[in-house]
Amino acid sequence: MAEPLAGRRRPPDGELAAAIGEHFGSFEAFQKQLTTATSTVQGSGWGVLAWEPLGRRLVVEQVYDHHGNVGAGTTPLLVFDAWEHAYYLQYRNVRPDYVQKLWSLVNWTDVTARFDAARSA
Repeated sequence: MAEPLAGRRRPPDGELAAAIGEHFGSFEAFQKQLTTATSTVQGSGWGVLAWEPLGRRLVVEQVYDHHGNVGAGTTPLLVFDAWEHAYYLQYRNVRPDYVQKLWSLVNWTDVTARFDAARSA
């Protein structure tokens, strides 16, 4: 059994890292884009790193309101929950602090597996 923190706390490597570099310019640029999407979603929703199969590229999406969304034809790879129930007790109304904490919890091994599966579908 793998260590619980094995895929966390460091940026991804391999093909996922290369795709992030290709599609966003750098890991830092991707991180800023997903942080902004999650922190600024109107009301409640999610920031999402997704695979867009038609263009065969990674994209960051801002998804809001679980009632009004229409599928965008992408496959979610990493989702940051920005609904108040996810952070309010610990972070009150300071969503950006909560989003920064999420980066230390990402399991890049799992995200990489989702990336590999989405590309081969």
